[in-house]
Amino acid sequence: MRRWLLPEHIEDVLPAEARAMERLRRSILDLFEASGYELVAPPLLEYLESLLSGTGRDMDLATFKLVDQLSGRMVGVRADHTPQVARIDAHLLNRQGVARLCYCGSVLHTVPAGMTKMREPIQIGAELYGHAGLEADVEVVRLMIAALRRAGIGRPHIDIGNPAIYRAMARGADVERAESLFHAVQLKDAAEAGELAILTELNGPVGEVAARARSALPRLPEIARALDALENLAAQCAAPDVELSVDLAELGGFNYESGIVFAAFTAGSPDAIARGGRYDEVGASFGRARPATGFTMDLRQLAALAPPPPPRRAILAPAVDDAALKVAIAQLREAGEIVVEDLPGHEAAQGELACDRRLEKKEGKWRVT
Repeated sequence: MRRWLLPEHIEDVLPAEARAMERLRRSILDLFEASGYELVAPPLLEYLESLLSGTGRDMDLATFKLVDQLSGRMVGVRADHTPQVARIDAHLLNRQGVARLCYCGSVLHTVPAGMTKMREPIQIGAELYGHAGLEADVEVVRLMIAALRRAGIGRPHIDIGNPAIYRAMARGADVERAESLFHAVQLKDAAEAGELAILTELNGPVGEVAARARSALPRLPEIARALDALENLAAQCAAPDVELSVDLAELGGFNYESGIVFAAFTAGSPDAIARGGRYDEVGASFGRARPATGFTMDLRQLAALAPPPPPRRAILAPAVDDAALKVAIAQLREAGEIVVEDLPGHEAAQGELACDRRLEKKEGKWRVT
């Protein structure tokens, strides 16, 4: 076996892609900070009982598990940041009012989450805790749209849904049947969805779908409230450069969402480029129930879809021991320039350094040419 081969759906990030990702990471995190979101960095590993608290079977299946050599207990490699950030809000920050948190880091999946997905996405996202009203959902959807704009995603299509409708209709089903129904509805498998097949057909323009749903679905108060919330959210998040629609088969990502969910799509990607929703129950599993909503994106996927950054501009400095040259290099770097110092014996490979200018000594002074 070739020793340099990587597992399937695991890839290195090479310089050009890494540069694009890092520029985008900084831009999006700056946007989050400007909106009042504070950066947190949870650990890659946690004990399983903490990592999987309040999550569904999907998260369990997506999580790599191993034995901690120090404690002998089972630990997992995180497959999603949300349960970890909920734990931080519940037990470490312990704030009484609204908490706005954001993050960026790798997660690991046992299998890829979509046709174009890697098993090691780099998640970047934001979470809002402590407010149960629709205002929080509106804020995070608007923030997600702003982040997609930062990434240069033109005219994203956003599907919004509400698992409260599915749960009201699936009430009474045993755990195994409820799990089967969830996946059937999510995959729009009408035959398998059985009595919930109507949900697979209710997608399209917000007003039209809401009207059809009110006519076709059981007249339950929780379903009426869920449809009202979807219409209000769509009205408040409408924008000329965004396409909004309702999809009542959109039930979220890992089956722990409890209220409004949403997913963003764009041309050129068969998979969602952002996902989010309300997950009030996750915090309760940590002993402190807190309303919560948020979203996450795969930074690597976004960078691949975004317009390429400007070409790298760098200056090549010669392999000369000269005090004035060292001063000139330091001044250029302080001014924000990239200066690459050549090393002796590599003149034939200077083209690999991708420098478009040189430092040369002219009339006794070092100048950029």
